[in-house]
Amino acid sequence: MNDHASTPVTTLHQDGEGWQLRGPLQLTTIETLWPQLRAQLKSGDILDLAGLTHCDGAGTALLFDLSRRGITLQGLGEENARQLAALQPDKALPVMHTARKAGPISQLGHQVALLIGQWRNQVSFIGGLLLALKNSAPQARTLRSSEIWRLCNDCGTNALPIMALISLLLGVILAFQSALPMRQFGAEVFVANLLGLSLIRELSPLMMAIVLAGRTGAAYTAELGTMKVNEEINALLTFGIDPLRFLVLPRLIACTLMAPLLTIFAELIGLTGGALVMKGFGIPFGTFMGQISGAVDLGDFASGMLKAGVYGLEIAGIGCLFGLSAGNGASAVGNATTRAVVYMLVTLVVTDGIFAFIYYLMGW
Repeated sequence: MNDHASTPVTTLHQDGEGWQLRGPLQLTTIETLWPQLRAQLKSGDILDLAGLTHCDGAGTALLFDLSRRGITLQGLGEENARQLAALQPDKALPVMHTARKAGPISQLGHQVALLIGQWRNQVSFIGGLLLALKNSAPQARTLRSSEIWRLCNDCGTNALPIMALISLLLGVILAFQSALPMRQFGAEVFVANLLGLSLIRELSPLMMAIVLAGRTGAAYTAELGTMKVNEEINALLTFGIDPLRFLVLPRLIACTLMAPLLTIFAELIGLTGGALVMKGFGIPFGTFMGQISGAVDLGDFASGMLKAGVYGLEIAGIGCLFGLSAGNGASAVGNATTRAVVYMLVTLVVTDGIFAFIYYLMGW
């Protein structure tokens, strides 16, 4: 049996000054009928719809289009008229206004406003953190020592393998690159002085901070950002628990305590790698250590430890700040983590430059 023979046909006839539409007005019939009606009917024409046998949503959309084009509809059934009236064909369609492209002054103002907002958030975060620290100082037992111990294990003990690998390679590479030019002058023994000063004062704290930023700082941002997206931060506030004291302070304490210890470990591994290289150049271990002890004093070691502590504090603070400031949505945590790591690295470099300038003024 032919399927087309059983499909009802909708016809359009001209009757005097008007037009008549007969048959069903539905999705299967308007595909060819819609272009025909647009081509033949003009604004002001009268269309008689008394012969309609059925009208679905697609047919109502066609009638809405005809009404918007100024065609008068007559003889429409009560149900179909109610459906058409719900579309409000007499109401003007909203006009979509394209946004004007902001000029350079507007863009500059927008960027300045964003920068001021970021500074305001940072100052508010630091103030709230100091207040939480002040309130917690008389009751240090309430800082959840077990949580601080767990965080110390995460950012300290678990970071030893990657720190050992990077520090060993750093000591080996630095010793090789320094020994080759020194060998031309027979001064390989002074490579130990260079290696000791550079690792203890500068490279070990900085490399530790970079590893800590990519490993621990990013983890803090992701953890707190996920809690923010899942409304866990709001739940803590509902129960009257300060998130800065409950979540941020333990991370700050753990990261600040572990950063100097990781730096000491990195210095030892880096010097061991350098000693192995110098052994290959004929410098005994005793001579190597004697040169380091003569070139590096307690002030150099203390300066490196001070840098490491400040780096750890900055990494934990920035990671928690961006985690608590994460927006809502699936990509909010990823965006916050990316911005946090970039901000950490920039802050570390700037802080290192400030330390270098201060040490220069102090004669260190």
